[in-house]
Amino acid sequence: MRKLLLSSLLLLFVQMGFSQTLPTPDQFLGYALGTQFTPYHRVLDYFKAVAAVTPNMQFTQYGTTYEGRPLMLAVISAPENMAKTEEIRQHNLDLSFGTGKPAASDPVIVWLSYNVHGNEAVSTEAAMSTLYLLANKANTETQEWLKKVVVLIDPCLNPDGRERYVNFYNQVHTRYADPLLFAREHNEPWPGGRANHYYFDLNRDWAWQTQRESQQRVAQYSRWMPQVHVDFHEQSIDAPYYFAPAAEPFHDIIKPWQRSMQMLIGKNNARYFDKEGWLYFTKEFFDMFYPSYGDTYPTYNGAIGMTYEQGGGGRAGLAGLKQDGDTLTLSQRIAHHRTTGLSTIEIASQQSSQLLNEYSRYFYEAVHTPEGPYQSYVIKAAGNNEKLASLGVLLNRNGIRFGYGAGVAKAIGFNYFNGKTESFTIDKEDMVISAAQARSNLLKVLFEPDSRLTDSVTYDITAWSLPYAYGLQTYALRQSLTPAKDSLQVTVNTALAAVRPYAYLARWNSIKDVRFLSALLQKKIRVRYAEGAFMAGGKNFPAGTLIITRSGNEAANGQFDEQVVLLADTYKTTLDAVTTGFVEKGVDFGSEKVRFIKPVRIAVAMGEGVSSLAAGEVWHFFEQQINYPLTVVDVKQLPNVNWKALDVLILPDGNYRYLADKDFANKLRDWVTGGGKLIVMQDALAQIAGLDWGIHQKKLEEEKDEKKDEYALLKSYANREREGVKQLIPGAIYKVQLDNTHPLAFGFPSVYYTLKQDSRIYEYLEEGGWNVGIIKKDNYLSGFVGTEMRKKLKDGLIFGVKEMGEGKIVLMADDPLFRSFWENGKLLFGNALFMVW
Repeated sequence: MRKLLLSSLLLLFVQMGFSQTLPTPDQFLGYALGTQFTPYHRVLDYFKAVAAVTPNMQFTQYGTTYEGRPLMLAVISAPENMAKTEEIRQHNLDLSFGTGKPAASDPVIVWLSYNVHGNEAVSTEAAMSTLYLLANKANTETQEWLKKVVVLIDPCLNPDGRERYVNFYNQVHTRYADPLLFAREHNEPWPGGRANHYYFDLNRDWAWQTQRESQQRVAQYSRWMPQVHVDFHEQSIDAPYYFAPAAEPFHDIIKPWQRSMQMLIGKNNARYFDKEGWLYFTKEFFDMFYPSYGDTYPTYNGAIGMTYEQGGGGRAGLAGLKQDGDTLTLSQRIAHHRTTGLSTIEIASQQSSQLLNEYSRYFYEAVHTPEGPYQSYVIKAAGNNEKLASLGVLLNRNGIRFGYGAGVAKAIGFNYFNGKTESFTIDKEDMVISAAQARSNLLKVLFEPDSRLTDSVTYDITAWSLPYAYGLQTYALRQSLTPAKDSLQVTVNTALAAVRPYAYLARWNSIKDVRFLSALLQKKIRVRYAEGAFMAGGKNFPAGTLIITRSGNEAANGQFDEQVVLLADTYKTTLDAVTTGFVEKGVDFGSEKVRFIKPVRIAVAMGEGVSSLAAGEVWHFFEQQINYPLTVVDVKQLPNVNWKALDVLILPDGNYRYLADKDFANKLRDWVTGGGKLIVMQDALAQIAGLDWGIHQKKLEEEKDEKKDEYALLKSYANREREGVKQLIPGAIYKVQLDNTHPLAFGFPSVYYTLKQDSRIYEYLEEGGWNVGIIKKDNYLSGFVGTEMRKKLKDGLIFGVKEMGEGKIVLMADDPLFRSFWENGKLLFGNALFMVW
């Protein structure tokens, strides 16, 4: 205790000594940067200490992580700029709305983002070093740059992931850094520090903003709208440093001036690296296509967005031995990131006038002459108002303006669902989006039916069009439309409580309905669903409609109506009230075909061998989207599960070694046949298909050519990358035919759009199974699929239900929860949980 007190007093005296002078990171922290990893709170302490003695710097909190850590942003510039930061910010927003013009004295805004992947921890260390050089008044070079640049520094985009890594490393590393990569300090335990609290990759979440960190950061980004954005990363330990210009494919919406500015910045980085003799590469691997990266998202918002990749990552530690025999140190990694950050600011200061002029023109043209063939979009409501509202939330977060129709009107447009240009009717509840707006280019990227790839070698999904992700009938029009209304009146159900009906009915067609059901079950309100369509009170209701009867809910103690209506209003679910259980068409509410929904006890397996990303999607779905209790089971504990305590077990994508154990597999099968429900996804399904349970993966047969190419095996070594992608499917959209009479497909039309990321399809289930979602021969829709793979991927099962005794196995070859932005898949997953029995 005495030592702790003395240490605290010493730290206080040291900080008091710094009150009038700018401390270096080494002085403040008490150790040299690069000799250990700095805990996040100490990083923030250093930034605060610099801000305390730097009048031309602000350091403010803009949010918090899921684990409660603050998200912070530093702003630093020349004193004359900092005296009018709000004026600069507001004027810059005028440019980003296409309504202003830059002045000769305007500074350019550069945003530096560090440590979006938590175990790529060097960049936060580099942020402290970079800040010091910018704040140091004796550094005449940086002070000159700041006259033309406002620099924003986010020292850590992913504090939760970083702390997971830093705590691991600081606990296990040896006194003297061990460079051997098989040493414990170079091998993180599951799930690693890359992702955030829910194991989401925040560098894939910029556009979708499914995570709290992304939502708060992008809101702040939209307040500033920088001209230059750099996202600092790490890659494999043996790789030299990477910086822009980026690799092909470049999305064709990216402007020539953005590409040339990348080249200019890259050459300046190279100049400094050449001087030091540091190795680097450009124009390889890291492309500019998928819209939700930290480089592409800013680029589609008018900035120069770039990724900088240092060799190292979670395996590098303080020192790591590379294959070439050299040892890569944390100090070297810091120096590289510091150099490129400062080099970028230097070019931004030199090119400030051109950057601002091009940036201003970018948004002016977006408003007045939007690029591309389509000038507006109409998204049909068609009873999917809840899905439409969810899309509206996403558009608002991305600054995309929209409205609604004036009433019945005729138009001609491209139908996303059938690929035809045809006439259609615009109704008053339909969403209308004009392309003539500031975020026009981002709008085009997010809504394009099929993105054009200039190069097939890419490292992420190649299709993401929002109409398919949300399952919303959409038309793209070549004519310009102006929305008639900014918003729609929200329906409330409060008056229904006074009616005291026989039952309340709620249609089932979106994730909001799953939330509503979850809330009802947790209030111990008994709910049923209709197995088939019916008519009641003169209205038609589809299969899956929730039926909440007064009978059976007497335990609500006279609060039944108030509770149901309050929950419906909370989750924006429209209720219908009926005064009788006798329906006009279909079966009455007392029929055996009106099924009871029981409050199920659900577990998900996580741990070594399981994809942390896939497991995190499930975890996030329960806790942040439907607010339903979930038991998380470490895969090591699967043999010890009390099966009587579980109704549902979810196996996300992963490799489950216990499935290869005959005794465990038999226990699992016994649990299913006894009434349990097993939901298996992607690789987990492939493993189940390897058991003798009546589920079989389909072999993809070669197309039979009339004439075999005798020279097919003679391939160019230089062309090996493009030869390899012939068998790949990095992420493409396929049309899935649904049997929507089955509970797994309740709430859907006859078609679902899936994001296919691998070649696995399954043979149609025979007796005792239901082939709920299948792809046929011509079901490819959008995105890159290798030429050879595209020929083979056809006529197989994607989603199905295998009946085993009293229980069921739900088969999901594709991930319906992908990155939590594939909105339409969430209802499918909700069906698997609550409707399939």
